[in-house]
Amino acid sequence: MLVAAAVCPCPPLLVPEVARGAAPELEAARAACTDAFGVLAAARPDLLVVVGAAERPGRGPHPEGTRGSFRGFGVDLDVRLGRERGTASEAVLPPSLAVAAWLLERHAWSGAPVEGLGVGEPLAPERCAEAGRDLAARADRVALLVMGDGSACRSLKAPGYLDERAEPFDARVAEALGAADPDALLALDPDLARTLKVSGRAPWQVLAGAAAQAGLTGTLLYDEAPYGVGYLVATWS
Repeated sequence: MLVAAAVCPCPPLLVPEVARGAAPELEAARAACTDAFGVLAAARPDLLVVVGAAERPGRGPHPEGTRGSFRGFGVDLDVRLGRERGTASEAVLPPSLAVAAWLLERHAWSGAPVEGLGVGEPLAPERCAEAGRDLAARADRVALLVMGDGSACRSLKAPGYLDERAEPFDARVAEALGAADPDALLALDPDLARTLKVSGRAPWQVLAGAAAQAGLTGTLLYDEAPYGVGYLVATWS
């Protein structure tokens, strides 16, 4: 069953080497992620599953040891999901899971085995919930690291330009994450999320499915929109 979860944003800019001169602008988000990792470690899970948005071909499961890279962002930096395994997978982590792998290395994760799951933006809420329930049943004590961003339409300079629906959408997500409310997450509209360029909708709804019967308590650690994109950090435990 699910015993803990951490929700983190997944922009490659979270990695200082990628952000370069802009690195200090997300320092508060990185600090919140550090606090979130403390909750994951304290839960002492038997299995940690990283869930993040993915395009094809990065959808589906990614075994521990799968490699990722930030070379596509102009940085000679490679990462690995959890521990090295004897037989390396030929698959490459999608960007959201590569950021998660970087966070795991940054925080020297040495606890439970780690697996990854890339979920596609079109995945319907009920399918997300089903995937979450399956993950929660994988071990006696399962923890999730959920990677996803809010809307990308919070300002005129945002990647998706300004949309007046973006801030209220992100506010609903922040409230749901802070209250550990699976039903509120499952009620998020996939079409509106797609319009607002939300990458976290499907991963958050996987979390909702996993947590449906867990009775966890939520804490919202970070809720800001630098660069016009909603970034959220929360814990459920």
